[in-house]
Amino acid sequence: MAGDNFSDLSRMIEAVSKEKSIDKQVVIDAVIQGMLVAARKKYGTYREIEAQYNEESGEVELFEFKEVVMPEDFIDEEIEIKLDEARELNPDIQINDSIGIKLDATELGRIAAQTAKQIITQKVRDAEREIIYNEFEQRRGEVASGIARRVERGMIVVDLGKTEAFIPLREQIPGEVYKPGDRVQGYLLDVRQTTRGPQIIMSRACEQYLIKLFEQEVPEIYDGIVQIVAAAREPGARAKIAVVSKDPAVDPVGACVGMKGSRVQQVVQELRGEKIDIINWDEDIARFACNALAPAEISRVFVDESNREMEVVVPDTQLSLAIGRKGQNVRLASKISGWKLDILSESSASQKTADAIFNLMLIPNMTETMAQNIFQSGFGSFQSLAGCGKLM
Repeated sequence: MAGDNFSDLSRMIEAVSKEKSIDKQVVIDAVIQGMLVAARKKYGTYREIEAQYNEESGEVELFEFKEVVMPEDFIDEEIEIKLDEARELNPDIQINDSIGIKLDATELGRIAAQTAKQIITQKVRDAEREIIYNEFEQRRGEVASGIARRVERGMIVVDLGKTEAFIPLREQIPGEVYKPGDRVQGYLLDVRQTTRGPQIIMSRACEQYLIKLFEQEVPEIYDGIVQIVAAAREPGARAKIAVVSKDPAVDPVGACVGMKGSRVQQVVQELRGEKIDIINWDEDIARFACNALAPAEISRVFVDESNREMEVVVPDTQLSLAIGRKGQNVRLASKISGWKLDILSESSASQKTADAIFNLMLIPNMTETMAQNIFQSGFGSFQSLAGCGKLM
């Protein structure tokens, strides 16, 4: 019966290789290791035993190697063989040579055979996991689709066919609910190798997913004519993308919006109604900040390059629009520009100017004209009065 067990192992090589899409040699190596463990379990680790795969017979053969010694030097039958006995197996053998003696696999027994099968199964599983890990590691940064299976500790488990992926709570769009069987699409954010196999993290909340969706919907982006320079999101609520065209004849915003808004609406639909502002990118950071704050109108901008801060002045009627609901518009504009934006209304800015000039005029010998000039040079508003005094 043990012989049947091990003949099953040899016949399994071809089937497993094809079924699991694993290289045949990987399966053979697993079988060899399994046979060796089984043999050592029966015969002990003291004896020198090797396993080899015979391509012609399709079987794994076990060989025990012993050192050839003179009869008078013979001490240990487990690692040595007498010269006359060795020459019965190989007439050309010499003293101190090592000779391989084939063992009968049927002697290993059912338990040893089962041990071998367990090792082979584990090795094949490890190889399969490695293949899956390598495949998805190469696909990192792509968009993938699967079927929602269940929710574990807030994470959505997605069946991708060959393996499962996880969408952590922080990578989900707030308010989205998936039932088992629902289609789920997401961005392959991370692929990790763990003791339990590859762990694939998907995201529906990251900016990269938004960018990939536009790449799929806008041929000009896929072809490299239009480029998304930056993106910012508050998932499920609002997002901004900054675009630029390498072809003067192509309007980057129009290309992303599409005919009657068809392209951007496809993205909005996938993101469950997330509002998307598409803005023109500009090398001039002040102009870019103004674009990012759209649809609000901007009166003027004061730039503090050393601190990467901007004071943006808007008409009183535009203040709430510039700030947005619960500060959403200015937060996204700040995020996409990479600068801190301070929004002021015209009346607040005028009062701030008046206060700054008044304070500057408290300095001895300071006239109103001098105070106005200093303030217009960027001092009094961004620098402390002490700093301004040193410049005087």
